[in-house]
This record gives sequence, C-alpha cells and structure tokens, in this order.
Amino acid sequence: MTTVELVPTSPSVGARLGALLLAQTSLVLFAVVFVVFGLFAPRFLAFDNLLNILVQASVLVVGAVGLTFVLLTANIDLSVGSIMFLAAVPAGKLVMDGHSPWLAALAALAVALLFGAVNAFVVVKLRVMAFVVTLATLYIGRGLGLFITQTRAMNLPESILAVGSASVLGVPLPLLVAVVVAGVAHYTLAHTPFGRQVYAIGQDQEGARKAGLPVQRICAATLLISALCAGIAGFVTIARVGVVSPSMGNQRELAIIAAAVLGGTSLFGGRGQVFPGTVMGAILIQTVETGLVILNVDPYLYPLITAGIIFAAVAIDSLRNVELAKQMLRKIRPLER
Repeated sequence: MTTVELVPTSPSVGARLGALLLAQTSLVLFAVVFVVFGLFAPRFLAFDNLLNILVQASVLVVGAVGLTFVLLTANIDLSVGSIMFLAAVPAGKLVMDGHSPWLAALAALAVALLFGAVNAFVVVKLRVMAFVVTLATLYIGRGLGLFITQTRAMNLPESILAVGSASVLGVPLPLLVAVVVAGVAHYTLAHTPFGRQVYAIGQDQEGARKAGLPVQRICAATLLISALCAGIAGFVTIARVGVVSPSMGNQRELAIIAAAVLGGTSLFGGRGQVFPGTVMGAILIQTVETGLVILNVDPYLYPLITAGIIFAAVAIDSLRNVELAKQMLRKIRPLER
C-alpha cells in the first residue's frame, strides 16, 4: 500500500535571513532612517530632538495600537482620523467654557466610544463590510465636527496646555499615555484569552465560529477599542497643541494604518503585535516626518513621501504573506508500507 507523507521543506540560509528581515522590517528601516538623517543633519541626533520625536509619535502610537486590534481580525477602520477630530470638538468646547480638562477628556472618550459603537453595530449586526462602513463614518465624523465648529479653529486656554506639557517623574505625559496604552494592549493580545481569540478570528473566522468563539462580539469589541484609542489620541493632540483645528486628524488614518502594517500587522488578519511591531512602525513614521522638517524638505513633497511609506507598507505585507506561504509548503513523497 502506498501513502504519502508531508515533510516540511528546509529553508536555505538566505530564505531564513529574508524571513527574519521581513519580520523585523520596522526595526531595520528605523535603523536606516536614523543613520541617514543623523549623517545629513547632525542636530537630528540631539537628545531634545529625539525626545520630541517620541512625544510627537505618542498620538500616532495610540491610534495605531487601537487599529492593530481591528486589523488582527481581518477588518479595517478608516474612521480613526475623523474620530480623533470629532472627539476633540466637545472636549475643546468644555474647556473653553471653563470646565476641567479631565471632564473634557471623559467627554472625548464618550463621543469616541459612541462613534465606535455605531461602526460596530453596522458591521456586526447589519453585516456591512467594515471598509464601507468606516469609509462612510469617516466622512460623517468629519462633517459633524466641521458643522459643530463652523470650520473655525478653537484656541484653547492654558489649563489644557498645562496637561499636555505636564510630566510624571520626568516623562512627558503624552509619552506616558502612549506607553500605558501600548503596554495594556500588548499584554491583552499576548497573555489573555481575549487576545488569543482575536488572533484566532483573524486566522480563520469561520473556523473560530465553528469552535464556539463569540466572533461578532469580539469583532465589535475591537472596533470599540480602536475608537477609544482614537479618542485618547484626539485629546492628547489638543492637550499638546492647544487648538482644535478643522484639519485635525485629516488623513491621519493613512499614517496610522501604515504604522501598524510597517510594524508587522497583516492586512489579512491573524498576524501582528503591538510591541515592538506597531510601536516601532509609528515611531518610524514620525521619525521620517521630523527628519524631513529638519532637512527643510519642500512641504509639497510630504504627501509623496507619505504615499511612498504607505506603498512600502503594503508591499512589505504582501512579501510577508508570500514568505508565510512558502514556509507552509510541504514536500509530498511516497511512503511504502
């Protein structure tokens, strides 16, 4: 009787090295960018500038961490930039009316969660594609924010700027918020049943459903997490800059998606991690943006460079999927009995 045996193929040294580089893309690119900017602009390496990069990256880190949960379930949330703006609007109005910045923060989180609940309801209960739903709410959120503000910038009082410039044990508050959010998210995904369920759904949603996992509830929870993180990012932004601008959060969803994907999170779900993945992806993008400013690059080139980063993120994700498919190949050989 002749049967077959599945034998894993043995990857070459070059293949293993390529797989390692793809797995650590964000770290490799960060090292390259860091060296290049350091050579062309020595002041880029100054401690104050490096700290400033981390503080500025805090908003991107928080937003990308939330989106990572959604991407891991093979969904997408295009509304994060609009949620950042919409959550900042009531927070700014409350502060301008003399209320506590912390009350304003709660209002921002409440608005963000409400918007996230709308996304979750339409995606999970009405079974509309997340891409279509969040694309629609992207425009709805920005439209509501512009309607409420009448497209006018709101200059906020010193009370909220004091929050954005505060520090705890020498660590700037925005950076501390990013560290806490990333730490909680990393622990949740790596060490809790909820995190394992998120990965399982992203790898095989139908299989997860047959295994008895609450797929709808978990997908809804990830959209709420993404919205909550966007709300936090929106409040941190206005606390840092002291103004609610009509352009706030505009197209930031692209940078947030790119940060997550550059960090190793797959657009097809089931693969990725918050640390060092998404965190390093966000820091990489912020490093590029800051470096371009220091080098006095023409601002009109920024969209082209951002587009290049997004293209690189998608291309790298595709290469990772090809490499993963190669690793799963098995050599079939006859086995005589």
